[in-house]
Amino acid sequence: MRILFLGDIVGRAARRAVIDRLPEIRERLSVDFTIVNGENAAGGFGITEDICNELIDAGADVITTGNHAFDQREALVFIDRQPRLLRPLNYPPGTPGRGAGLYETANGRRVLVLAPMGQVYMHPLLDDPFAAVERELAACPLGEGADAVVVDMHAEITSEKMAMGHFCDGRASLVVGSHTHVPTADAQILPEGTAFMTDAGMCGDYDSVIGMEKDEPLNRFTRRIPSARFSPAMGEPTICGVLVETDDATGLARNIAPLRTGGRLREAWPDF
Repeated sequence: MRILFLGDIVGRAARRAVIDRLPEIRERLSVDFTIVNGENAAGGFGITEDICNELIDAGADVITTGNHAFDQREALVFIDRQPRLLRPLNYPPGTPGRGAGLYETANGRRVLVLAPMGQVYMHPLLDDPFAAVERELAACPLGEGADAVVVDMHAEITSEKMAMGHFCDGRASLVVGSHTHVPTADAQILPEGTAFMTDAGMCGDYDSVIGMEKDEPLNRFTRRIPSARFSPAMGEPTICGVLVETDDATGLARNIAPLRTGGRLREAWPDF
């Protein structure tokens, strides 16, 4: 099975690029299942129901989020009726929505998607992500309850993401980081067969400060005084993500490679 993960979509230009190009990308890479992180899709902060539906119509099978999951207040309501939208897994009990889901591909294979959020330098501070992931993996093991397991580890620091990769090694098909909006160069298969990449990068304009127009972030770094809202950069976006190919017999990874297309970053297409 081929599973595509696209990193955080930042703002309208990136959203339009993903919606326009995702059908072509899926066809070119023979993708069976697509996960997109959409937590910055609405003006850089959160996601609306209309945007969520547009991404699903374009070919996203699941949309994950992170610390901006509920920035658009309507998400508190519509997330309960949209099973393909995941908020962080480790929110306390009673939070609207769900942080995990088991989904079926067009040919009947089952993909478990988990969306934990890290704790270090993150707000809000949620429950232990490792304990939350352990519960889900025990309830729906790879090769038994699910044909593939994907973990979107939404976290600030690389060590917490790497720790999650090793924690899940041999029990997940792919552990991929999101949130920091910069693609890392460490796509690999861990010793027990789990594909890992510290951060998939963002879908956004890289002539920016992590997807935002440069003036206000520079002002805050140099003058320490906020003077305006952050606004997503509107230049040509780069679509960034990762493709993993799993072994149908075990659900573990056979291949992993980054995807980068459009915009300023060097083009990279998986060659398997």
